[in-house]
Amino acid sequence: MNTERVKIGIEGLDDMMGGGLLPHSICAIIGTYGTGKTTFALNFIREGLEKKENVIYISLEESKTRIQSYMEQKGWNVEDYVDKSLHILKLDPTDFNLANNRIKKELPGLIEELKATRVVIDPISLFEDLFTSDAERRQEMYRFAEGIRDKQCTILMTSETHRDNIYSSRHGLIEYLADTVILLRYVRPSDLTNVHLALEVVKMRMSSHSREIKPYDISQDKIGVYSEASVF
Repeated sequence: MNTERVKIGIEGLDDMMGGGLLPHSICAIIGTYGTGKTTFALNFIREGLEKKENVIYISLEESKTRIQSYMEQKGWNVEDYVDKSLHILKLDPTDFNLANNRIKKELPGLIEELKATRVVIDPISLFEDLFTSDAERRQEMYRFAEGIRDKQCTILMTSETHRDNIYSSRHGLIEYLADTVILLRYVRPSDLTNVHLALEVVKMRMSSHSREIKPYDISQDKIGVYSEASVF
């Protein structure tokens, strides 16, 4: 497709996806602890800010202050954007009614009001935890996904992996709702001398993409994806 892509802002990764995400699509980044899911999401936000877009960051884990501090520690000057083109919302995942209402009912209106073109939900797995049954979770998440698909924005959601399956999200659901799925994981060689970080673009609807597993690392100010290298 020749559609202009929405870049995550990580050069090697964008290259693997033919230049970036498709506009108005949903991307899920799935990984275990320490693989950098939030850092990937913040790069996506930073890229939007640098392109003078309005962005929304919904955190179910870290406070607004900590998210802003985390970005500043990376040398990213975000103070001029906060509450202007960058809107950070902290939701309490233990308050079911508040979190449920704000994400499902208020978010679509907020996207329209702010004319946001990029939205992050980090991590969506804590929102999924709010539902008491798999059937309810599936129904409500499908409704939510359909409700935001027509809002002219690109959504990036992070999810922790399943306790017993590093290739699946916590509830094994978000990868079916998303148009693009990026899996982050550790790779441990048989000699156990080193531990590598590796990623894979598992799926990407309506677009060709690399199916190779590529190494990456996280430094103080950026993520490097080595799209020309192999994991071993």
